[in-house]
Amino acid sequence: MSASSVVMLPYALASVAAARQRLSAELLAGGMTVGTVDDVVLVMSELLSNSLRHAHPLPSGQLKVAWICSDDQVEVSVSDGGAATEPRAARPTLSSLGGRGLGIVEYIADRWGVRHEDESTTVWAVVQASWPARNGEPRTTGTPALREVG
Repeated sequence: MSASSVVMLPYALASVAAARQRLSAELLAGGMTVGTVDDVVLVMSELLSNSLRHAHPLPSGQLKVAWICSDDQVEVSVSDGGAATEPRAARPTLSSLGGRGLGIVEYIADRWGVRHEDESTTVWAVVQASWPARNGEPRTTGTPALREVG
């Protein structure tokens, strides 16, 4: 499977659910294993939630969510208008109410990072893709290679 999508979303909490539904539907329709879909959707949700919590919208007043699927990986990204601080994984205490989003992304994703463009900041993550094998057992392909998301 090779597919990609770019979705412009309102700068609003309801956008997280809308993005989750669209991404999940596309990946499942493409035949990806449910476990991989769950991981990719969780990563995208954390990136989008962090953007809404810590960053400004793009000049259009929206956020851009994108994903690219290949045979061995899915890259998801969220672009916003940037924030006063650089996105980084925190190390919250057990009693902390927040601060776990990028730690979750770091745990699930093979890699993640931040790109700065003219008026936007993009946080991206790459998750290894798993597809059902012909005998019904999950098949995971080779080492993912980084691909830029426009």
